[in-house]
Formats: sequence, C-alpha cells, structure tokens
Amino acid sequence: MPTDDQWWANAVGYEVYVRSFADSDGDGVGDIAGIADKLDHLAWLGVDIVWLTPFFRSPMADFGYDVADYTDVDPLFGSLDDFDALLVRAHELGLKVIADLVPNHSSDRHPWFVSAVAEPTGAHRDYYLWRDPAPDGGPPNNWLSHFGGPAWTLEPASGQYYCHLFLPEQPDLNWRSPAVQHEFEEILRFWFTRGLDGFRVDVAQGLYKDAQFRDDPVLRPVEAQDGAREKFASLDHVHDLLQPETLVIYRAWNRIAQQHDAVLVGETYVESPVALAQLLPGDGLHLGFWFGTMQLQWSADAVREALEGPASLVGDRTAWVSSSHDDHRPVTRFGGGDIGRRRSLGLTTLLFGLPGVPFLYQGEELGLADAILRAEDLTDPLAVRNANTTGRDTCRTPMPWGPGPNLGFSEAEHTWLPLSHGAHESVGAQRADPASFLHQMRALVELRHDLAIDPAALPEWLPADERVVGFRRGGVLFVLNTDVDPVGVEVAAQAELLFGTGRTRMGAGRLDIDPSVAAVVRELR
Repeated sequence: MPTDDQWWANAVGYEVYVRSFADSDGDGVGDIAGIADKLDHLAWLGVDIVWLTPFFRSPMADFGYDVADYTDVDPLFGSLDDFDALLVRAHELGLKVIADLVPNHSSDRHPWFVSAVAEPTGAHRDYYLWRDPAPDGGPPNNWLSHFGGPAWTLEPASGQYYCHLFLPEQPDLNWRSPAVQHEFEEILRFWFTRGLDGFRVDVAQGLYKDAQFRDDPVLRPVEAQDGAREKFASLDHVHDLLQPETLVIYRAWNRIAQQHDAVLVGETYVESPVALAQLLPGDGLHLGFWFGTMQLQWSADAVREALEGPASLVGDRTAWVSSSHDDHRPVTRFGGGDIGRRRSLGLTTLLFGLPGVPFLYQGEELGLADAILRAEDLTDPLAVRNANTTGRDTCRTPMPWGPGPNLGFSEAEHTWLPLSHGAHESVGAQRADPASFLHQMRALVELRHDLAIDPAALPEWLPADERVVGFRRGGVLFVLNTDVDPVGVEVAAQAELLFGTGRTRMGAGRLDIDPSVAAVVRELR
C-alpha cells in the first residue's frame, strides 16, 4: 500500500509508445533521443511517471515485446548513452521513468533460446517450456496463443513442442527454473543501478504455468468468424495463467526494488477485481493495472461496476487506465467526435479521484480518436497473421506535435505508421488554445495534485442511479452524468465547484450537470 513517503502515492503516470512518440534521426520511427527532446511537454502537463514501452534489442516480431537482449537498447531506438541522457533529463524535470519488462517470454533469437534449440541437453534448455507431442502427434494440450492458433510450436530437430502464449517468435520462459529467476533478478539490478525508477511488468498474470500442463476448461465452442482474441477467450485460463507461485517472484523483486526506491507496476490483465486483488497482496507488485475500464459500455451502472470493485478490493494499489497501446482509444469507444471526447474526459475525471495511480496513454491528453488506416498500412501481427482481427495499429500511430511535415513527429518521407490526425489536434495547436482538451486535461492533473487526498481513503459511492455515477472522497465529490439530459445532484449547502468538463451550474444545495459532463465539488460541512 503506497504511503506518503512512497513517491508514487497520488502520482499520475503517462505511457510513451516509443516507436510513435518522437523521431530524432529522421528514419520514421520514434526513439529515445526523441523522447528526451519532448519531456518538457510531459513536465508541463504535470505528470509524474513516464512509462516507456520496450526499447531493448529485438527482432521486432511484436514491436519490442520479443526481447533478444534485456540489458541493451535496440539500435533502432538509440544506445545506452541515449537512455542515460534521457534519465538525467527526466530527473532534472522531476519525472520518474519506468520501463516495460517482458518476463513471460523472450525472443526466439535471444541467445538463451538459440542455445536451447542447438543443445537439447544443455543448460539453457530448461529456460523454456518443452513437452513431447500428444499421442496423435499434435500439441501437448489445448492451450491457445493470444495471436491465434495453438500455444505450441514443434521444434523439428528435437521433436518436442515449445510453449508460447503469444507469437511462435516469443517462446515462454520456464519460471520454475532457478536460473531464469536469477537472470531476471540481475536484469532488475542492472537497470535500477543505472537509475531507472521502476518497471511495468508485462503479462504479470502469466510467468508460471501449471506444472502438469493440464488442458484449460472450454467455456464455449470456437465459431468460424471468431478472431484471435475471441478464440483465446473461449478457454478458462486456469492452467496457463494466474498460478499462485508467480507471487513468490514478485516478492523477491519487491525486495530488490526497495533497495533502489523503485516501483513495480503489473500489467495485470484479469477479468475480475477479485483476481486483481489476488495478484496484489501488498508485498509484491506495488500497483496493478485494471483493464475493466477498457471494455465498459457508456452507462452509469457500467461505469460504477467497472470502478467500484477495484477501488474497494485493491484501493491505492490500483493503476487506472482507459487507454493504452493495445486497445481502441476511449474517444472512439465512446462514440467519436465531441461526444466521445466529453465522455472520455468525464471518465478520466472519475479515475483521477480514485485511490491509486491513473495513467494516460500518449495522445489521450489531446482527445485523440483512433486513426483511420488502410488495410495495406497495417503492421500489427494480430491483424497481419489473422483473419477477422483488426489489430492495434489504429491506437499506435505517431504523436501529432504541430504543423509541418508529419505534424512534427519526424522528418522522414514515410513514417512507420501514417499519421491520421489533423494539425488542429496537435500539441502545438492545443497549447495555443486555452479552451482546448489539452488544457482541460492539464487542469485535471493539477487538481489531483492540489487535492492530495489521503491515498488510503476509499470512495463513498452515491446511491445507484441509472443516470449518474459518483463518489465522495476526502471531502470532495466526483460525479459524472452519463445520461442524454441534464441532471441535478444534491450537494452540501456550502460547496465549491473545483472542476467541470462541461457546463455545470451550482445552486443552494444543488449541482446541475449537462450530459456526458463530470464535475468535482468540494463540500464544506
């Protein structure tokens, strides 16, 4: 549980998708030096934590989430010297930096896996999960890959299958191996010693697999039109995910992190607040992302259901998100255009009032919607390798910084993904407009810091209402109107409107809120 002397208490995080943030060398791909050049924007916005997606050496089969060297920077993104310079600049600006750690799997080109294939009786074979074929010669069990097809690939030379919950180029590591555990403890120490302030742990609900490799129960038959995600969701992943032994790893990492005043944030992609709480007992990962806000429908009941469970069960160990590099942007999910932007900002206002740490995804502060891309522009292996799957490219396009070629992202003739947003949506244009979405988001970040509500304070929820969802916390009311008509909310006789995402009207003991608008009110009792 964060306390006042832990620097992430009441912090605000910001995810940088490294490939798409800023290109310093004109090759059309974002890089470390480009991020360092743009840190002033994040300091001006007021965030505290900058989370960098993987920048390690990689063949880029999954854009860096297939790591070939955990202790070096891929030349596409720069060098270790560039990373050190970024850390220096970030710390000068009062920003903490955390990086993506990918411990569930490595690249198939990592020296460990290359050695494991070349020497089936060698020391590295046990670094990965190998099984003999089933009696019919097929995969050892029914586990599925997130990217489509079985979670097993046959290695012809040895005649055994290796496990991969993602691409075949991403073999899963064997966390029952003491050698693997030792390797990653040394990786943590390497980066913490350089000054890194923490890690976001990819696939934090993974790592350990069932020791007997039992089949996962089938929840429903797979339909012909199902995409990769729907197929994965057809199984109850009780044997390939969420094994209790994983917590032992995080407790060991916690002890290392404590020596460096570092934070561990899990990509805890689970379906229930109960499962989230199981991954966050308090002595391992410091924070865990809750993704229920990524799938919710726009209604008061749905918003409250998505927020209430994590807030009560996990409290200030929750990392709140409504946007990331893996999902459609909230502006698009909530209807697009002005209505999508109002709803997105309204939900974010509630998240900023809850215990825990909210994270923004790059471009979220600009109110960006999903990009519009042609089929030939798509690069995500989810889309390229699977029918009926759209992939994640539309939320990963380059950041619009200002007018000019490529909206200030790059001087290249072609960028790795095309830009799809207009100059009027860019950082430069919105900074020049005091009424812009960007200035509203900046004011919300500032308000969260100014309120400095006790991290341990839990929300007191308003009575269930089909039009309004809200809570009181630390003497402050956070409320959102999800209806299509204005609504009135009872407030204390003496109350002060601190923030509104749209038109609000205060009267004696009453707050009137327009549709899709959120408000923050200090009540004096």
